[in-house]
Amino acid sequence: MNLSRISIQRPVLATMMSLALVLFGIISVFRLPVRELPDIDPPIVSVTTVYPGANATVVETEVTERLEEAINNIEGIKTLTSQSREQVSNVTIEFDLSRDIDLAAQDVRDRVSRVRDRLPESIREPVIAKQDADARPIIWIGMYSERYTPLELTTLAEQQIKNRLQTVRGVSSVMIGGEQRYAIRLWLDAEKMGGHQITIPISQGRAGANVNCQRPIKTRRNDIKPGNQTRGSHLLPRWANLGGKWRPQVVKDLGG
Repeated sequence: MNLSRISIQRPVLATMMSLALVLFGIISVFRLPVRELPDIDPPIVSVTTVYPGANATVVETEVTERLEEAINNIEGIKTLTSQSREQVSNVTIEFDLSRDIDLAAQDVRDRVSRVRDRLPESIREPVIAKQDADARPIIWIGMYSERYTPLELTTLAEQQIKNRLQTVRGVSSVMIGGEQRYAIRLWLDAEKMGGHQITIPISQGRAGANVNCQRPIKTRRNDIKPGNQTRGSHLLPRWANLGGKWRPQVVKDLGG
């Protein structure tokens, strides 16, 4: 009522106040920054763990579930989702908007460090990162060729295209997705292994269990990295080439 009475009694003052509000509005329209993708960092923390040689089931039981159990009771969690695939475990934690993202990330690091002793020894150290809106990929480049094989395209992307894109001003990082690696899978002869007293201990299908069989191969070839996969009740050792030019016959001769 006081505002209405003052506006009626002093019309000039009311007019000047209205003009001032309009003037401030016009100035704000021209000075207000507008961005298509605002710099807003969502309160999300991700935990990525690589378990070389493990299938999705082993990753889920040995890594993902144990991380979820340790992280689940952190204060301010809105949603907790996880994804387990071959060799990779990814746990995503979304916090409430009122939660300080730096403190939340520190809490996640503390919980992961507490449960580290319960995780398999052969995993790589978990990577804990806050989700950055400016760190998302802004462009994907697809490669297709009728002349080169997928393995050759992977080599071309790593050795030439990736290095050139990394030198472009403003580029933070370059990722390669869908690459293919040369690998050889071995099916072992149980009878011959028994004759040579060579065994492959199996412990709940865990990766890294075929120690006895890996040792002579690692001794003979230092550029071969062992791993394994499970198919039913059979353990299938797998070796990925890390360097050098070799063929299946070379690996076959290692057992001779």
